[in-house]
Amino acid sequence: MVSPLLQTPGAVPADAPDQEVAAHYGEPSQEQRALERGEAFVDRSNRGVVKVSGPDRLGWLHSLLTQHLEELKPFEPTEALLLDANGRVENHLFLIDDGEAVWAHVEPGKAAPLAEFLDRMRFMLRVEVEDVSDAYAVVTGPGPAEPETLSWPDVAGTVTRLVPRGELPGFPEPPDGPRPAGIWAYEALRIAEHRPRFGLDTDSRTIPHEAGYVETAVHLNKGCYRGQETVARVHNLGRPPRRLVFLHLDGSVDRLPAHGDPVEIPGGRAVGFVGSAARHHELGPVALAVVKRTVPVDAELLAGGVAAAQEVVVSPDTGANAQIALRRRPAGRG
Repeated sequence: MVSPLLQTPGAVPADAPDQEVAAHYGEPSQEQRALERGEAFVDRSNRGVVKVSGPDRLGWLHSLLTQHLEELKPFEPTEALLLDANGRVENHLFLIDDGEAVWAHVEPGKAAPLAEFLDRMRFMLRVEVEDVSDAYAVVTGPGPAEPETLSWPDVAGTVTRLVPRGELPGFPEPPDGPRPAGIWAYEALRIAEHRPRFGLDTDSRTIPHEAGYVETAVHLNKGCYRGQETVARVHNLGRPPRRLVFLHLDGSVDRLPAHGDPVEIPGGRAVGFVGSAARHHELGPVALAVVKRTVPVDAELLAGGVAAAQEVVVSPDTGANAQIALRRRPAGRG
């Protein structure tokens, strides 16, 4: 669903999977700084929205997802994963319950298959599942969040909110409100905070420990759910085969590596793939990548042919009862 904000003067469409929203509105660096200062909002209306209502919703979702949801309090935001039977990540959900329904926003194109899967799993339970992406849009803007709203804390002190889709064309601009910033601004701040994005910084083989999702979206002391055996095995017995890293890219190169480009060590041996990349207004060109766990943490890398120095996000020792402590940059206003 193409965003009406693409009709804003200066709007430039983003590349897939964000082609339905603006990459920027003509001033990428200024937009990024404004977003970090709390003076801009980002149209993320290409994301999908799923609503689950009914008195059995929390216990039912608790049995299907990786997060502990049975006692989720109203308007307490959280994250969860849907895994396949082998523990590989199939979906990443940002969840909130309003006392009557659970709302989830997910990556572009993922709402319909999620709603279809959940609908198949209802059996005789008192739950209703709706893909409400046509009616609600995801917008990230200045914080703090208003009490008892459908909102989540996000990068650099911003807040992500669900709003009626019909409100998008009338979003305020200066002098009455925050200016629009493109998805490039959000992505640069997200990457700088070491936050993986499902579908870009993951692939079909990703398990939760590899991307650091155990820190935010997995509860390690809850009952059974699909894929739990893999999570428990890695946590208790062995380390995952790969790990997420943050890359400082060579700023003298006039291009960014593309999603899926190989990450290589000197000599040309591929050890992983590039996830997402962006130009940060302070850090310069940066990226997230997934590499083999055995790659030395101080090894110089090539990301799509661009020289890169790595910064550990997921420790090579994650799992096997090791203390999981992601080296994630603190979120804060610039």
